[in-house]
Amino acid sequence: MNIGNLIRVHSAALRALLVLTVITGLAYPVLVWAIAQLPGLKDKADGSLVTAGGKVVGSSLIGQLFTDAKGNALPQYFQSRPSGAGTGYDPMASGASNLGPENIVDAAGKPSLLTQVCTRSYAVAEAEGLDRAAGARPFCTADGVGAVLSVIGPRDATGNVSHPTKVVSVNQPCATTKVPFLATYEGVRVECATDGADYTAGQIVAIRGAAPADPQVPADAVTASGSGLDPDISTDYADLQVDRVAKARHLSADQVRALVRDNTSGRALGFMGESRVNVLQLNLALDQKYPARIG
Repeated sequence: MNIGNLIRVHSAALRALLVLTVITGLAYPVLVWAIAQLPGLKDKADGSLVTAGGKVVGSSLIGQLFTDAKGNALPQYFQSRPSGAGTGYDPMASGASNLGPENIVDAAGKPSLLTQVCTRSYAVAEAEGLDRAAGARPFCTADGVGAVLSVIGPRDATGNVSHPTKVVSVNQPCATTKVPFLATYEGVRVECATDGADYTAGQIVAIRGAAPADPQVPADAVTASGSGLDPDISTDYADLQVDRVAKARHLSADQVRALVRDNTSGRALGFMGESRVNVLQLNLALDQKYPARIG
């Protein structure tokens, strides 16, 4: 290739680079930005920000905590579902715990998903002024950990232990309990777990227990969303919190329920998902109509 052709090829490549830079690097971003400023789109493009008293207090798309400086839930506010995003609802750390339904055995300093759910359920029941039995869930012990056994002994052709020789309640260490949640399993006395011991050689068995199939504490009160940023709660969880909020604000339960209804959204497109309540918008409505009088 002679020098003239070389110059022409590089000149064409340079012109193409400049044209594409203008189109994709300047014109397209400006066009998208301009479209986003149209009425009806600008609010969403800006992050669906929510203001109160002229001050931005959050986004309708991102949940947040309603706690005091020590992390204690404020009784005059509806509480959001748990969050696994950073320290809670951190958009820069959005994500799930990646713990699934088979994560039922606690590790040192790391409770299983099952134990987290059990612990939260009893805590929610207590926070809402219910008796402890209201926090009971299937596969949970009365002390709020996963009701899980390691059954040790010879196995049959299917891999199941046929004649247990030792049974351990793996999520109940002897340091915290002397009486496991179950006295015997298939005729063998159940033992509490010894700290640091490895029971993985046994067959892991979850015990359902006598808790109702439909617990009083709803699922979204004890589990985080996949993003960790869910701003909504179920109507069941909102209803569970009505009495506490009404008492803290010196209101009747009916007054609070009316605001819950006003801030409830139906199913997406009329058939997707379930009805939901935006916690931030509900709490702002409470503050606007019934300012809290604590004490």
